[in-house]
Amino acid sequence: MVARLVIAAPSSGAGKTTVATGLMAAFAGRGLAVSPHKVGPDYIDPGYHALATGRPGRNLDAFMCGTELVAPLFAHGARGCDLAVVEGVMGLYDGAADRGELASTAQVAKLLRAPVVLVVDASSQSRSVAALVHGFASWDPEVRIGGVILNKVATDRHEHLLREALGESGVPVMGVLRRAPAVSTPSRHLGLVPVAERHADAVDAVRAQAEQVREGCDLEALLALARSAPPLRAEAWSAAAALRGAGAPGGAVVPGAGAGGVVSGTGAGAVSGAGAVSGAGAVSGAGAVSGAGAVSGAGAVSAAGGGAGRDAAGRAERPVVAVAGGAAFTFSYAEHAELLTAAGAEVVAFDPLRDEKLPEGTRGLVIGGGFPEVYAPELSANESLRDAVSALARSGAPVAAECAGLLYLARSLDGRPMCGVLDADARMSQRLTLGYRDAVAVSDSPLAAAGTRLRGHEFHRTVIEPGAGATPAWGLRQPERRVEGFVLGGVHASYLHTHWAALPEVPLRFVEHCRR
Repeated sequence: MVARLVIAAPSSGAGKTTVATGLMAAFAGRGLAVSPHKVGPDYIDPGYHALATGRPGRNLDAFMCGTELVAPLFAHGARGCDLAVVEGVMGLYDGAADRGELASTAQVAKLLRAPVVLVVDASSQSRSVAALVHGFASWDPEVRIGGVILNKVATDRHEHLLREALGESGVPVMGVLRRAPAVSTPSRHLGLVPVAERHADAVDAVRAQAEQVREGCDLEALLALARSAPPLRAEAWSAAAALRGAGAPGGAVVPGAGAGGVVSGTGAGAVSGAGAVSGAGAVSGAGAVSGAGAVSGAGAVSAAGGGAGRDAAGRAERPVVAVAGGAAFTFSYAEHAELLTAAGAEVVAFDPLRDEKLPEGTRGLVIGGGFPEVYAPELSANESLRDAVSALARSGAPVAAECAGLLYLARSLDGRPMCGVLDADARMSQRLTLGYRDAVAVSDSPLAAAGTRLRGHEFHRTVIEPGAGATPAWGLRQPERRVEGFVLGGVHASYLHTHWAALPEVPLRFVEHCRR
């Protein structure tokens, strides 16, 4: 089984992303095949992980996908790799509100039987660091904290005090990182700025993070700790097997799909060539990371998007499903495109900021999350594509829109015309809406039959008025009971982000609607 480490911290803001991304890039630069993972639902950090490793960043979310899928999804992503690095979420023991350890980094570490490296922000402490590390190491005996990396250390004297304090803790110091502005990543209203929006700067930042980690961390000790992880007995998840389990007939599943790159297209913002992180292990070609959240290259569907074939009954054999990508729509889980491909779709990425029409032969449309509010003027100016999206929706074709996709389908966003598919208007808000949700489908749609239950999460600083259409998408239980979203013809639009690996019936149903 692959060697593995979980990078955790006592709280948010300690430097997990900097350390995890730097470790990924540093080990990849040594020639190791590194599998990047992120605990929780976050879409942005995996983009930096992908830049560091040349492999799609993958999420491990025990709330949305269930504890039983964490190890199989990990094994799927780590297949063929030498090392897996898992970046945690929030503090080590923080998880879903009022659900105990569910979805916490600690729980994922236990499910993966992986040692934990604790990243501690040491900027305002000296001897107290020993008490903090002792508390975290002893809180749950099933969590093995195998090392500490001290971050934001000021001086040699500061480092000496910290090392002296930790000397009797039993937890070895495996790295000391000084304050370094060059490794920082800019943030805004929903966290870090995604890679797709600052590619050249992101490449420089990842390169700097790799160099800082190489200089400040004991890579040999960290690798030895990763290799000390015991065997993990988990069968790797596969899109094809998941769809068969969801009731797909054997002939409806594309053999071998879901094992690698599945998205093609010219507007996805692929990271390749000069854009890869030189010396940090990021690659181009077969492993190039696209802005749609998956990869292109080896194993990818033809970029031509030449339309769907027909079987003897006249059904579309491989309907084209267009997936929005580019800088405005960067939120997508890699497994979504893999599931669509395994279900028989030809998945083609496009960029609503640049492409003036949908891919040729489009029979279905997926518009995930992102930052349309940042690019509202450019999205509004692309009137020809807005018209094409509106026409596709009016035709009854299946359209799945989450969060940013919901805003793009609205009549307006911050006063600028959008696609006008929904009789609703969206605007920025000062209020952050964030959290896991239990949901039930209120209405039949191309995504789910009424009554279907699943889990998702919300993450936005926008509001849409009204918040639900005459035929709502979901009924939610928290933070209060309400209906949310829109089902209109073939359109399913909602703020709720979902992970289709948890319910493969969703992509299977979507592709079947595309064939009609």
